[in-house]
Amino acid sequence: MDTFDTRTIGRRAGAVLAATLLAGAALAVAAPPASAGQQVPPVAWQSCPAYSEETLRMMAPQERQAQLRELLGRLQCGTVSVPLDYRIPHGQQITVALTRLKARDQAHRLGSMALNPGGPGGSGYLMPVDVLMRGDSTAGLNEHYDLIGFDPRGVGYSTKVNCAPGERVEAPAPGPLTEAAARRIYDAQVAELRACGRSDPAFLGRLTTANVARDLDRIRAGLGESRLHFLGISWGTWLGVVYRTLFPQQVGRMFLDSVAIPRFDIPAFEKGRLEAGERNAAVRLTAWLAANNDTYGLGATADEVRATIIALRASYDANPRRFTDLEEPIDGRFIATAAAQSAPVWPLVGQILKELREATGPTAPPTVKEVLGDDGPGQAPPADAPERQNRTMNKAAFCNEDPSRADFDTAWATYQRNLAQNPLTGRTLRFSAGCAGWPLPVQAFRIKPGGGSLVLSGHRWETPSPYEWTLQTRTIVGGRVYTVDDDVHGSALRECTGDIIGFFDTGRIDGGCTGVPVPSGPVAVARTFDAV
Repeated sequence: MDTFDTRTIGRRAGAVLAATLLAGAALAVAAPPASAGQQVPPVAWQSCPAYSEETLRMMAPQERQAQLRELLGRLQCGTVSVPLDYRIPHGQQITVALTRLKARDQAHRLGSMALNPGGPGGSGYLMPVDVLMRGDSTAGLNEHYDLIGFDPRGVGYSTKVNCAPGERVEAPAPGPLTEAAARRIYDAQVAELRACGRSDPAFLGRLTTANVARDLDRIRAGLGESRLHFLGISWGTWLGVVYRTLFPQQVGRMFLDSVAIPRFDIPAFEKGRLEAGERNAAVRLTAWLAANNDTYGLGATADEVRATIIALRASYDANPRRFTDLEEPIDGRFIATAAAQSAPVWPLVGQILKELREATGPTAPPTVKEVLGDDGPGQAPPADAPERQNRTMNKAAFCNEDPSRADFDTAWATYQRNLAQNPLTGRTLRFSAGCAGWPLPVQAFRIKPGGGSLVLSGHRWETPSPYEWTLQTRTIVGGRVYTVDDDVHGSALRECTGDIIGFFDTGRIDGGCTGVPVPSGPVAVARTFDAV
């Protein structure tokens, strides 16, 4: 999720966006609160990791190196010990790693603010540094608050396990997925999930949002705070409302951006995102392209543009194009991926669709080649680079909490229905077994109203976390809705920073902000776009 940036996926626009943004539902097995009313040892502070010059250059461009080093020099690092299984509080203990950037104005300090970037499986260890590296506007978050980063259990510097990757399945042929190819994908994914879950069930079965929330309260207690303030994005919003359900008396001010689905299962998750993406494309992208028809020639009205894109997608699916200077053919999935992009890259989308509509070969159109061209083998990160996303934690947290676990026939029927109901963007969805084959029991959790002051930030046109989920969550848990009038996942921290800082400083906030603006016309944009 989903990680706190927008998770742009490099230059391979046809790749699927990993299921990292959200997890829903929660824990059916009763467990005591983590630390309320209990004696919890203080944080064990220790030296922070020392990063190589190569890793530091990977973390920030040259012009931001001085700021990066200053922040890392201020960073404090530590650990807390937590029960692997909170039903057995004095049983096996594991370690959760955390960091702290102390408030610059200690005389007017307001408390500790924990940060989570999303996931499940996203690392928040360096998020205090990441947030302040975004620019001068975010500095105010650290003026009166200690910023607390942490790696959830299963991630980064915390106790974790890594499942072996499954057997590689041959990529399906270009064009619409066949049922036979889908069954091969399903069987391979089921086998991988089954093997992973059985590899260390005692640990993997305890990777749930509720247990991460309990660990977070151990951090609160270990810091000596009576209340914890919280800023979460994407899956971090689910963590926030779960924490607030379990520990209503320990919550201070909480701001949650790009709110997760409040009652989670994978089919509902995918359906909600597809419908939001289809709506954004059909209502907004098509109108924008029609307004710029002189440049792109895709249609003079939104209806004409919609028909053009659907026909183009169908044509490339029926006859995938092979260009001599691209390694892989282009089929309808690439057209759908273009149509599913958020507003900042619509000028690029328009140019790509124009070029593909007019392409005659044998070489790829220039913009298409620039987006899909081979950059060569990816460079492995330095050995000391911090882990930013843990695939096993992502898989386990999803599957421990997902009640669907569909058989093949159900998964295939759902996939076909999604394609039919979303003709513009449905092909962005890759067929998946979901959590079928995961051998550990479903652990269901129901969020409830809690304490503190809650702001739920929803983006009116967003796809990864549809705006409806914000309203649904508010109906269940309360709080105030803050509306960002854009379609960019997790953009509030960048676009609405003053409002967020004001909320944490004063407890007051208005109804929203404009967010990332829609391009006024065919302007130059970054030459990559999100895979979906």
